[in-house]
Amino acid sequence: MAIDRYSLVEGRSRLYHVKVWNGEDGYLVAQCVELPAAITQGKTREEVVENITEAIGLVLDVMKTEIQAKQVQLVEV
Repeated sequence: MAIDRYSLVEGRSRLYHVKVWNGEDGYLVAQCVELPAAITQGKTREEVVENITEAIGLVLDVMKTEIQAKQVQLVEV
């Protein structure tokens, strides 16, 4: 499946590269290059940009939670 366009989506004070291509049944599919888990679809360009922006935010929230859960604490002995 060939990628037919590239976009940039602003999210959380940095730019993320997003690949957008034609999927099945007339949908556009979008995936963030830097965060491959952020993938979504939409019927229109506006919808897919809105959806991928939300997906990027959700992936970043999960990453933040995971980082906080595994936070290293220094303990004096």
